[in-house]
Amino acid sequence: MSSLQTETYIGRPALHPCVLLDLTDVPRVGFRGPQSAQYLHQRGFTLPDVPNRAVTQADGSHVARLSQTEYFLLGSLADQGQRIADEEARWELDHSPNYLLPRQDSHAWIQLSGSQLPALMAKLCGVDLRAEAFGAGAVAQTSAARINVIVVNVGGADVPTFHVLFDRASHEYFLAAVQDAMSEFAE
Repeated sequence: MSSLQTETYIGRPALHPCVLLDLTDVPRVGFRGPQSAQYLHQRGFTLPDVPNRAVTQADGSHVARLSQTEYFLLGSLADQGQRIADEEARWELDHSPNYLLPRQDSHAWIQLSGSQLPALMAKLCGVDLRAEAFGAGAVAQTSAARINVIVVNVGGADVPTFHVLFDRASHEYFLAAVQDAMSEFAE
């Protein structure tokens, strides 16, 4: 396990009813503006066609579209987020309406997965995040454990997996709330 990750397993490891992986140190960045889609296409990213959708890139990174003109890029564990870090460093202000939104210091990031993920999220969030209502590639901008969150469904039917982004100042509080909710699924 790299120094960028910590895992918390609740239950027997063979079953993994709930798994928490803290990805807060993995690079992430946002872009906003009428020319952001064109800029990201030129940089080789595949983008969602509509807001509140996400697309997994070939390298394992993710692009979530939050509105008509705002995108959130999440680094891949395969390269420890280096591609996304490079994109942030490479961006330069020019006359095109495409603006960098640094997210490393503003948003904490966790990954939740496991067979009990929908039940876990039901304890934290009022939005229906079961596979029938919130399929792969869906993005929800909502509230969980009384704070604003962005939930991105990056998993499949076999192993539900969500990326959850939230205010970095609430990192300790939110992790404690999630771990408390996970305790119900301990065996």
